[in-house]
Amino acid sequence: MSFEDAPRLGPRLETPRLILRPTAASDFSGWCELLGDPEAARFLGGVQPPSGAWRSLVAMAGSWALYGFGMFSVLERASGRWIGRVGPWQPEGWPGTEVGWGLLRSAWGQGYAQEAAQASIDWAFERLRWREVVHVIAPGNGASIRLAERLGSVHRGPTRLPVPLDGFEVHLWGQSAEAWRGRRQLG
Repeated sequence: MSFEDAPRLGPRLETPRLILRPTAASDFSGWCELLGDPEAARFLGGVQPPSGAWRSLVAMAGSWALYGFGMFSVLERASGRWIGRVGPWQPEGWPGTEVGWGLLRSAWGQGYAQEAAQASIDWAFERLRWREVVHVIAPGNGASIRLAERLGSVHRGPTRLPVPLDGFEVHLWGQSAEAWRGRRQLG
């Protein structure tokens, strides 16, 4: 049985325009495009060759297999096209229970990151029972800072990532499950 034929290791979430599902081998070309684009990969650790994109993809698939969560692959419902990865992530030594995002440049500016992040945060609080969600964002990443603010997260200050990412300057944004639910109830 190939990985492609294996049962999915997690849920399938649907939003009005998107499908979020666990990582699949068929996502590899999208991961290569995302991590090979200097602008899209700028705040994701930098450009990676296909071998680095493969390691990133299988780390995410492994997170689903070992821990029952990982970033979702994000697909456009209308086209089925892979446009990025968004969702829960907590590697060893990470500064919190993160919902992060990274989309292909062709998907920027369409509200997809917010739509996928909202569904992912809902899922993380409901299914994973997380008490808070954080976002690790470089200070120069204005688009992600604005998204974190639209999601209701607040700036918590500088933080450190584990080796080998400890050389990157990053800040922590976040919110509690209670704050999230309160805002969602208000609409």
